[in-house]
This record gives sequence, C-alpha cells and structure tokens, in this order.
Amino acid sequence: QASAEASGEIALCKTGFPEDVYSAVLPNDVREGQPLLNVKFSNCNGKRKVQYESSEPADFQVDEDGMVYAVRSFPLSSEQAKFLIYAQDRETQEKWQVAVKLSLKPTLIEESVKGSQEIEEILFPRQFAKHNGYLQRQKRDWVIPPINLPENSRGPFPQELVRIRSDRDKNLSLRYSVTGPGADQPPTGIFIINPISGQLSVTKPLDRELIARFHLRAHAVDINGNQVENPIDIVINVIDMNDNRPEFLHQVWNGTVPEGSKPGTYVMTVTAIDADDPNALNGMLRYRILSQAPSTPSPNMFTINNETGDIITVAAGLDREKVQQYTLIIQATDMEGNPTYGLSNTATAVITVTDVNDNPPEFTAMTFYGEVPENRVDVIVANLTVTDKDQPHTQAWNAMYRISGGDPTGRFAIQTDPNSNDGLVTVVKPIDFETNRMFVLTVAAENQVPLAKGIQHPPQSTATVSVTVIDVNENPYFVPNPKIIRQEEGLHAGTMLTTFTAQDPDRYMQQNIRYTKLSDPANWLKIDPVNGQITTIAVLDRESPNVKNNIYNATFLASDNGIPPMSGTGTLQIYLLDINDNAPQVLPQEAETCETPDPNSINITALDYDIDPNAGPFAFDLPLSPVTIKRNWTITRLNGDFAQLNLKIKFLEAGIYEVPIIITDSGNPPKSNISILRVKVCQCDSNGDCTDVDRIVGAGLGTGAIIAILLCIIILLILVLMFVVWMKRRDKERQAKQLLIDPEDDVRDNILKYDEEGGGEEDQDYDLSQLQQPDTVEPDAIKPVGIRRLDERPIHAEPQYPVRSAAPHPGDIGDFINEGLKAADNDPTAPPYDSLLVFDYEGSGSTAGSLSSLNSSSSGGEQDYDYLNDWGPRFKKLADMYGGGDD
Repeated sequence: QASAEASGEIALCKTGFPEDVYSAVLPNDVREGQPLLNVKFSNCNGKRKVQYESSEPADFQVDEDGMVYAVRSFPLSSEQAKFLIYAQDRETQEKWQVAVKLSLKPTLIEESVKGSQEIEEILFPRQFAKHNGYLQRQKRDWVIPPINLPENSRGPFPQELVRIRSDRDKNLSLRYSVTGPGADQPPTGIFIINPISGQLSVTKPLDRELIARFHLRAHAVDINGNQVENPIDIVINVIDMNDNRPEFLHQVWNGTVPEGSKPGTYVMTVTAIDADDPNALNGMLRYRILSQAPSTPSPNMFTINNETGDIITVAAGLDREKVQQYTLIIQATDMEGNPTYGLSNTATAVITVTDVNDNPPEFTAMTFYGEVPENRVDVIVANLTVTDKDQPHTQAWNAMYRISGGDPTGRFAIQTDPNSNDGLVTVVKPIDFETNRMFVLTVAAENQVPLAKGIQHPPQSTATVSVTVIDVNENPYFVPNPKIIRQEEGLHAGTMLTTFTAQDPDRYMQQNIRYTKLSDPANWLKIDPVNGQITTIAVLDRESPNVKNNIYNATFLASDNGIPPMSGTGTLQIYLLDINDNAPQVLPQEAETCETPDPNSINITALDYDIDPNAGPFAFDLPLSPVTIKRNWTITRLNGDFAQLNLKIKFLEAGIYEVPIIITDSGNPPKSNISILRVKVCQCDSNGDCTDVDRIVGAGLGTGAIIAILLCIIILLILVLMFVVWMKRRDKERQAKQLLIDPEDDVRDNILKYDEEGGGEEDQDYDLSQLQQPDTVEPDAIKPVGIRRLDERPIHAEPQYPVRSAAPHPGDIGDFINEGLKAADNDPTAPPYDSLLVFDYEGSGSTAGSLSSLNSSSSGGEQDYDYLNDWGPRFKKLADMYGGGDD
C-alpha cells in the first residue's frame, strides 16, 4: 500500500491551497484510476465554485473533491515526478496553483523485511489548535490512499488489511470501529475491526462484479464513547481478476447480404459482453472468425472487425443461386485477444444471401401455338411457360407478360398464374373468323422489378404465339332490325306487306335460311318460310289494343341448317295510318236534369276512337222522329267537341227518357252515328239537385251481382248444415266408445247389484249431497208436509246401522256387511221406497260416472249389442234383451 504525507502550515484563513507543495510516496508502478492523494482548497466564505485542472492531463486528473488519480498505468521512475494542480473560480476566473511531488517508496531490504512482518498503520490526523488567536497546525494532514484488495482471494480469513491508530492511545484507552456498506450496513460483516488494536480485516473473498469499491469510515472513541478523533475515510478498491468469460448477447446471430455485393459491404454486428472490468485487460474483448461453411467460392468470404464485431464481405462472388446461406463461427476473447491468458467463447452467425434480380425470365420455347373459336371471350388460348433462377414467389421471380406486336386492336391479354408463373393468353374481345383467321403475337417476359445493373434481357425473353381462329356456325341476323313500314289500317287479308329477310354471317358455309313467325299478338300476319315475304291474314285495325302509339310489333325467327343449327330474331314494326272507320258516340251515356228548364242543363261531348283528322270537331243534332224529341228537347253546340242539351218545354214529368243524338265527325268522308243518352228527369231543390230517392235503374245491382249474392247465401247454408251433421256423428262415436270400454278399465265394475230397481223415471231429482256427506242429511221430520214425493220412504224412526271404523281390519269386512244386511231387513222404511242404502261413506272424487247418464233410446236400433255376451254373467240379462237378434 502507498501512503502519502502532506506538509504545510496555516496561519490565517486564506483562500487558496493551504500547502505550497503536496507530496506522496508511491510504489514502483502506478495503475490506471489509482488515487494518489487529496489536495485541499480553503474556501473561507464557502461561496466559491472551484474547478481543478492538472498540468499533465494525460497522466493525472483531479476530481471535484480534490482527489488526484492516475489517468493511465505507467512505471514511476526513481526520480521525483512533479506537476502542478490549478484551481480556478468559475465566476471570477481567479486562479490558484499548488505543486505535487511523487516519490518512490524506499525499497531497502530492511524496509522490505519490516513491511512483510508488520501491518501498515493509518494514524488519525492531528486536530487544529488555537495559539494566540490563530489556527495552527500541530502536524501535517495525512492523505489516506485507497486499499487495493484483489477479488477471489483464497485467504486465510480473516485477512488483516491495515491497523488504524490514534496517537492519543498513549494517554487514553480508545475503542476503534468502522461503519459503512460492508461493515455495519448491507452487505454486513465483510470488514471487521479489532476495537482494541484497531486491526481492520476482511472476512471472506470479494467479488468485483458485485461491488467494485467499499467506502468505510473509521472512528476512535474513549471508553465513555466520546469521540476523540474525527472520522477518517477508508476506500477499499476490489482489484479485478479475469474470472469471467465473454458472453454473446445471442447464441445465434442472423444477418442478410444481397447476392453480388461488392467487397466491403456491411453485413451485421455481433456483440459480446464481459462482466470483468471493461477498462482493464480482463474486460477488453477481441473478435475473430473461426470457420466458414460452406467454403465456396472462397473460404474467406467475410471478415470481422476484431474490436467492434462488425462483419463485412471481403471477397466477390456471392451468388444466391449457388450458395443461399453461410454459417460463421465467431470467437470473442478477453485480455485483448491473448490466446494464452484470455478466456474465450463462441457464437454462430447465420448469413442469408438475399436474392436480387440477376436472372431474367426465359421462355421454354420460341413459338407457342393455340386456337380459339370465333366470337368467344375469356377463353385461354395458349399457356406460356418460362424459367427464372431467382427465388420463387419474389418480385425478382414473378413474371409479367407484354404483347409487343401482332394485336393492334387489343383482342388478347396475358395474365400471370401466381403459382406456376405461366402466362395465360386470353381472348378479351370477340374475333370474327370471316375477318381474321390467324394471329401471330410477339410476347416479351419481364420481372416485377428491373434487372440488376449490368444484366440485359436475352433473346429467350421473347417468344411468338400463333393463334388459329376456328370457324363456328353463327346466328343469322335481320337487316335492318327492327324494320319499320307504314300502312293504312283496314287492309284486307292476303295483302303482301313487305319482305323481311336475314343474312348468314358464315360466308364460307353453304347454308339455307328458313323463316317462322315468333310473335304476332293479333294474329294478323304470316311469313313465307323461304323468301321471307310477309302477308296479312286479317284486317289491320289501328284501334286494336295490341297497337301501341300507332305501332304494331311482330317478331320473326330466321334459322339456318348448320351444325348446330343457329337462329336469329327480327322485329317488324308496322306504323298504322288512321282511316275514318269509327263513328263518334255520345259521352256520357247517362245524365240527370230537373223537371223544368231552369236551372240545369246537360253538357255532352263525343267519343271517337279515330284520330285527327277523322275525329273532331263534331256536329250534334236531334233526329226528326219521333217528333217528341224535338218537341221536348233542344241541343246547342258549344264548340267543336262539346254541346248542351236542354228541356224545350216548361215542364217534363219526372222519369227516365232515352234521347237519341246524331253526332257527325270531320272525316273524309264524314261518319255519323245516332247515340242514345239516358236522361233522368227528377224533382230538384233550389240548388238544382235531385231530391228523388230512386236512381236510374242502370245504376242498381246487375243480374250478375244478384246471382253472386245468392250463391254466397247457399254456400253459407251448406256449411252450417255440414257442421250440424258432423256434430251429431261425433256424439254417436263418443257414445259407441263409452260402450266399448275394456272391462278391466270399466269403472262401472265397482257397482254392487242388490236387486233394487229404484224409483223408475222419476228417479232423476235426488240429492247428491247425501252420497258425499250422509251424516249431514237433514232429517225428514223438518221438511214441510206436502212436498214429499209419492215413492219416497215414509217417516219413521231411523234404524241404527253399524258404523264402520276408520281403519277396519280386512277380516271384519264380512261381519260388517252381514250386520248391515240384518239392519236393512228390519228397517220398515226399506225399499221398494226410494231411498239411499248407506253402508259407508266412500269419499269425494269418485271416478265412477252417474248412472242417470245412461241413455240408449236414441240410438238403440243402430247399435250392435253382441259384445254384451263377452262382458260376463253380470250383463247376461242385457245380452238376452238386446243382443238376441230380432226376437
């Protein structure tokens, strides 16, 4: 260890260095980062901000706290080393300086022996003392150099480091202690001190990678715990040992490089770290490539920067089509790559050679052939195949096809199959065999990205496609279509209108065309199947509902005899010219007026199905006969289309009158007609409105409406009758089902027969409450006289019938019945009077039906009672009565 001793005296508080010269005694070798001594600067007001500088910055630097340390490692010569330390005020730029002298530690044999036998002592510095009002140093301050302790020491432990001592221990009994991380703070117990002797020791090996420096503080107190010395700082540096191998951040590194890259192209960077001191040789790494696989075209295609780990190319010839991937084994070694003392580790670098477009697509043939039927579109004509050595399904491999010649009208297109990269020649516009029988296309193939620099398209990137057009049978077509002709209506049957023929586009096929009628809504026309002449077979009528806007449409079919036969349609439009073939009619045909001429008149007009000039203006007049027409009525023309009919006499009896009116149109020659106007003459109020309840008969219900109403009524009656019949049939079926119940399920089987017939038909008005609650039947004595039926039992004292216990033993049931039978025989009120023979109360909710619901008189003649013989002896009497046939 190195110790330093500073000398000087302070008389007054003066800003600046308290010493003129600082001296330090050091061992032979100075290590990088080693603290040398501590220079102190007196800042009396405490407001100055001082910055330290060294006159030898390449060798020595000063921290802000005044600690001087070595910048680099170097051997100290036998002569003293001297340099200056500057302190400069950052605000006022005022500057101070002090000299620092470094000297070698004596190496005499006696010193060496003494040093090997004794532990170095660290003395507490003397305190300041006042003398005549001034501060005076009694002894120079000590600069405690750090204690350097190598990591991973093998002991033995505890290992003594230094002895801390105060020169006051001669007069006082002192106790020494240390504080700080590693002593009394986590991690505790690494450093211990003998409280009596002040011996500082380490208790176990240190690990620089965990803690590189310990900062302890030594204390000296008397036996009463009073501080006798100011604490001193002790710094323990853990010296690094090469105990950690380099570790790569990734065991496998992946990188890419384009094929054809020039030497010096950057590929990737691999990085390793070393837990040892990076500023020492133990943590200084160097990289190198151990192997390359494959070793073609050169075993040294790549190199690595031994300090940064950057991998670059050093040779040309990277070709993805030959070698797609290289695997490099990278080694990192510490101790600056020293193979003897350094520790090493390896990782794998996988370099993928990426594809560039250095191979153009080439056709597998110079000429491709195809054929296509005429008039077909979206048909694949030919399949163009190419080869490309680049990586499949990349832009450098995907082919694009272009038609460079032979298709001026753009009838073809080429699409690329994304899977096979083939070119599909497709027809996009119809081709006519009669116009073009063959196409010779020039096609070029390119990639989606341009070729790499310096590479040209070879002749194999261009090919010829020969497309043959196949003649097919095409549809005949009418010219013109539609064909329009003008004809007057009223043409007689058998009149030839026109010739409507079709043409066959297949000029190189000898085919015949025949004609048929496809659509003729009014059935007015026929067409000659050979020459296409169209003739009328009925009178043409412009007023027909099949004529729209004076035009009649008829459709004809032209068919050839090709294989397969083809056909085409054509439309003939006949524009019909109007003739005066329809007489005008009065409108409206019914009207109302009052019995007197005032205040109403009848306005009429004419309806003519012809059009101008064969329609209006119209002439209106009244006929000469019967004479009552002109005597009672008068007509006045308002304009060319309207007239007014009025009463001529002062009063006309209410009723319905038929007034004939002569109407003449303006045709050439004109056409006249006598139309009947039904006029209802009625009594009117002051407003001229009819007050009669009756209306014109023609406005009532017609015969058809009356017949429809009658039919609805008859259908309703039939439905009601069918519903009634169905209900009766359902009742009969229900009764039959009740008689056909299985004997095992028949609840009537629970009825016991006692040969008591009962009261006959009058036995319909009995009290059912006696069956449910016999104990609550009111006594007969309280009933008023005169309301008792004749067949009711007489009033006597009630016999005492035995009472059945709530839970009788099964063996007592016979005794109970016998006792009840005896009581009934001795009962003077017993039957034949109508009475209820009570043996016991059965309870509510019985599933047995009422005997009063039996009724066989309604359907006895329709039932077959032979099944009564199968019901056992209890129904033998009924079987004899009803199931014995006619007897």
